[in-house]
Amino acid sequence: MHHHIRFWVVGGKYRDMNFTDLVPGTENVFGPFPTRRDAEETWRRISENHRSQCLTRFVITAEGAPARAQPLHA
Repeated sequence: MHHHIRFWVVGGKYRDMNFTDLVPGTENVFGPFPTRRDAEETWRRISENHRSQCLTRFVITAEGAPARAQPLHA
């Protein structure tokens, strides 16, 4: 089965260093990108632009990738 994978750069300013809660209104989504390399180029540029802001973080995520089974932890 062929999966068409698209990549996105997502993030913004978080409330604290736990990086779980975005500050409303600071969310950013860039993409889609046809390759991870394209997404990485944008991620590098955006991350560099926000380098001095310790609570701002961006990540690359994939859409359309088959889900991987996660190991169970006891």
